[in-house]
Amino acid sequence: MKPGIHPDYHPVVFQDATTGTAFLTRSTATSTRTIDWETPQGTITCPLIVVEVSSDSHPFWTGTRRLLDTAGQVEKFRRRYGGQGR
Repeated sequence: MKPGIHPDYHPVVFQDATTGTAFLTRSTATSTRTIDWETPQGTITCPLIVVEVSSDSHPFWTGTRRLLDTAGQVEKFRRRYGGQGR
């Protein structure tokens, strides 16, 4: 790798805004907010980035997916526009 062309890659804590769950990872993202994170080697201060959706609150990963009532939507469409068109 060429020196001096890559961004700073450092530990960052991402926190879900909905659930409050936080996790430590490495990223090039920066933030003015910081958090003290406990590691086996001791406490480190990391940038804190708050995200709206993570795997902890995303409907696909939590199993709370909302199924669309397609039959009801079709009936609503037919009631509204049923006799028109063809």
